[in-house]
Amino acid sequence: MLTNAEIKRLKSLKEKKFRDEYGQFVVEGEKLVQEALESGFNVSAIYRECEIGTEAMSRISSLNSPSPVLAVVDKPKPGKLALERGLYLGLDSVRDPGNMGTILRLADWFGINTVFASMDSVEIYNPKVVQASMGSIFRVKTVYCDLAEICKRFRSADMPVYGTFLDGTPLYGTSLGDEGLIVMGNEANGISNEVESMCSSRLLIPSFAKGRGPESLNVAAATAIMLSEFRRRV
Repeated sequence: MLTNAEIKRLKSLKEKKFRDEYGQFVVEGEKLVQEALESGFNVSAIYRECEIGTEAMSRISSLNSPSPVLAVVDKPKPGKLALERGLYLGLDSVRDPGNMGTILRLADWFGINTVFASMDSVEIYNPKVVQASMGSIFRVKTVYCDLAEICKRFRSADMPVYGTFLDGTPLYGTSLGDEGLIVMGNEANGISNEVESMCSSRLLIPSFAKGRGPESLNVAAATAIMLSEFRRRV
């Protein structure tokens, strides 16, 4: 049986300040817990509904319908960043947890091993991000950073920085490389001025709508199109 103190601590991990304090986060569901166990992350505890009871699981779960298993996982310590040749993804102020989780899953699918996120992007250990990533959080390295400074590092290493803009050059008729940084912007405001100034190529996903269509794409949908097109050219 879980004590009230243990339940309180587990519930506190729903909030970022306590995830930071304890250096831990929660994953829920058989698939995600298995993904955690098979990853290089340290799983510090596993709780099963059949062992702790339905009421206790409901109290510690972040889901509307609690899953039968929940694990507490230690956040990995940040390591040194070695910028190697390859294709990377940059996220400038992506705030929505569902978008972030989906983008991590897309990066995983398209073989993007490292994602650079601005410091004001949503935290990847947010429960909604963890769920939306479907396990990709354990395979894709996410580095929170000064994104403009990272862009400078790519330019200094003679690797392009691709930005997505509504006034950019249509993606499908533009020459694309197999290395560099693809930057996706904030859901409402796009790419910040500071990061924009570091982009070496401005790209547009053209609309094929007849007449009046949507003003823009969801950032996760736009990321899927961008990564698919870059990988298709390889």
